[in-house]
Amino acid sequence: MVTSIVPARGRAEPVGLTAAVVVCTSSRRRVALVCDCIDALLAGDRKPDELIVVVDNNRSLASELAGLLPCDVRLLETRRQGLSGARNLGLAACRADVVAFVDDDATVDVRWLSTTLAAFADPHILAVGGPVVPRWGGERRWMCDALLWVVGCTYSGHREDAGPIRNPIGCNMAFRRRELVAVGSFATSFGKRGNALQTCDETELGLRLERAHGAGRIRYVPEARVHHFVPTTRVSWRHLIRRSLAEGIAKGRLQRIYSLPAVGPERSYARLLVTATVPRLLLDGVRRGDRQSALGAGAILASLLVTAAGFAGGLARERRRDAPQ
Repeated sequence: MVTSIVPARGRAEPVGLTAAVVVCTSSRRRVALVCDCIDALLAGDRKPDELIVVVDNNRSLASELAGLLPCDVRLLETRRQGLSGARNLGLAACRADVVAFVDDDATVDVRWLSTTLAAFADPHILAVGGPVVPRWGGERRWMCDALLWVVGCTYSGHREDAGPIRNPIGCNMAFRRRELVAVGSFATSFGKRGNALQTCDETELGLRLERAHGAGRIRYVPEARVHHFVPTTRVSWRHLIRRSLAEGIAKGRLQRIYSLPAVGPERSYARLLVTATVPRLLLDGVRRGDRQSALGAGAILASLLVTAAGFAGGLARERRRDAPQ
């Protein structure tokens, strides 16, 4: 455990926080990536006090990892498939002051954990997120910066300086453990389940934290950086459509549950894309003969249309659920 002095709201406050890191995984195709993730966490300037790998309902993967992971890494296994449930199992198993979650296909910067913990010097802060930078497994082609959310990375238009955010990106987030448990942990009705691209478990959690504790309690820290591997299969029109549809459905449900402010940032971002980003990409495509820019503009428009359709479907689903039986 490291003790440091970090300014908090205009004063120096001693911080001696313990930290747990939870990595959830579900596919044997990612064994090498999981090992890279763990190696990066152990190579950091601040090693986790607890390091937990949760295997999401895959016994053969758990057996394989048991022979590969360092002995001080705790390995757990869920019996019911679902990312939110796996995160909750890891959360329940740790006792540290702060619990952080990193995707199994991500690697952290050397100063990631120390920088993340420093933000919790402010007792007002309940959660922290940082940049998620793509590490391309092949050509990125038409995948413009505005669409990086489709592959789980920080997109253009996301805030870049330190300050409050509604929710962190799931690949790179940390919470005060007691407060996370107190609001009910991750909602298993949201989040990825096997190959089904259900999304927005971290969005729903951020909204729940805000409802319980007020706004401004989740902070973006630009220095707390992770690198997220993006395979070529995700730079495809099929993945774009599936991910956009899932996002729309989840945001429609959140709109119904939490009302307009829940998806206010998405509405503002959609307007920015239509009025500024798409015209700029189309102009680049015409002036420079840049085919990828033109395709990027088309991908944005396709994503917006599919997301809107999913939003309507998710909204209708929650309305049916709320209707008297």
